[in-house]
Amino acid sequence: MSQIAEQSNRALELSAETYRQAQLCVHCGLCMPVCPTYLLEGLEPDSPRGRIHLMKGLADGRIEATETVRGHLDMCLDCRACETACPSGVVYHELIEETRAKLGDGGTGKRRTFGRWLVDFVCFRIMPYPWRLKLALAPARVLQKVGLWGIVSGLARRVLGEQIGKMQQMLPRKGGFWPTHGAERYEAEGPRKMTVGMMAGCVGSVMFGETNRKAIRLLQRMGCEVVVPREQVCCGAIHHHGGKVEKAKAFARHNVEVFENVDVVVSTIAGCGAMLKEYGHLLGEDEEWAERAERVGGMVMDVSELMATLEPEEPEYGVEMKATYHDACHLAHGQGVRSEPRALLGMVKGLEMVGLRESDTCCGAAGTYNLTQVETAKRLANRKIGNIEKTGCEVCITGNVGCAMQIQSEAEGMGKKIKVLHPVDVLYAAYFGEEVC
Repeated sequence: MSQIAEQSNRALELSAETYRQAQLCVHCGLCMPVCPTYLLEGLEPDSPRGRIHLMKGLADGRIEATETVRGHLDMCLDCRACETACPSGVVYHELIEETRAKLGDGGTGKRRTFGRWLVDFVCFRIMPYPWRLKLALAPARVLQKVGLWGIVSGLARRVLGEQIGKMQQMLPRKGGFWPTHGAERYEAEGPRKMTVGMMAGCVGSVMFGETNRKAIRLLQRMGCEVVVPREQVCCGAIHHHGGKVEKAKAFARHNVEVFENVDVVVSTIAGCGAMLKEYGHLLGEDEEWAERAERVGGMVMDVSELMATLEPEEPEYGVEMKATYHDACHLAHGQGVRSEPRALLGMVKGLEMVGLRESDTCCGAAGTYNLTQVETAKRLANRKIGNIEKTGCEVCITGNVGCAMQIQSEAEGMGKKIKVLHPVDVLYAAYFGEEVC
């Protein structure tokens, strides 16, 4: 067999459009200073430019998917900071996501540990399903209530490893035993401006349902009828980023059908919002669903993005607080939403906002990255927390539940007095006169 034929047999088959993204790269290196893993390691293969070389090499059949190659690709957070910096418009996340999906779980001969298997089981079989997640969390909530959670989680960490320990560490200290869904429809106050469909989120609805409730109340006040369909399912981000594309597509088709009859689809979760906006691309080759998916994806807005367009009145109450703002990757880089939350927070009397160094550098959460790449995620969290401390603020505001859990849990683990809030938490206090919590 000729060398060319051997290379062809080894080549990773990427779609023509995805391969084109690799060809668009001009190797300028502007992506490297904004890449979190390059900032940590200083290695070319752990930068976007280096990874594009690796992925193109796999597609051309010039290199094999060895354990080392896959290790560099797995180290990518898919934070999309490189896309913001790229002058050539390389849509990097499409390239890394398809490559990971095509590589699958094999190719290196590396055996999965029990801890990694358990993390995958939780991420793909439990987290995307709110009922299962509530059931899985119930024992932990009981242990929290009776004061035994710290002892049990410590033992489990020693026995099952750091990945399980990280999962336990991120569980918010406060939370209901069995969070309820709430109503499906909420009427607008005054003349109705639009009907808004809310993507509650699988993890968000269970662990941060109070933030959704506050967002609904704020939108009602601003003239929106809000619908929270019970038929909605996970946005598909967990599966999509984990290389399980067909399951992500199944979730997307279901949600397209659920949300296509509202005016706007809104989310309080940056990761969910970014995934929803990608539905047109995800289902782009599906003739039956492509047009519908593109239309629904174009209706999606982050909650701060939507509220900013509603021209809200100035809040009545003040919030005496000094805080800084962390740009969630999938809000700033994935959706291009930066000014809107800052503008809304700027309307709050008594709130002093302090700039954050590297505000749009990933905190290490990155979906389930902090469960699969524990050490790197921890280093990024420590870097973020160090920058927060330099502001002199004890409050960090961010628009993504993953970032909130990552920063809050790591700060607590370090003994740092930092409280993480969603912009909605602060705005709700300012409009309705309640304490920030």
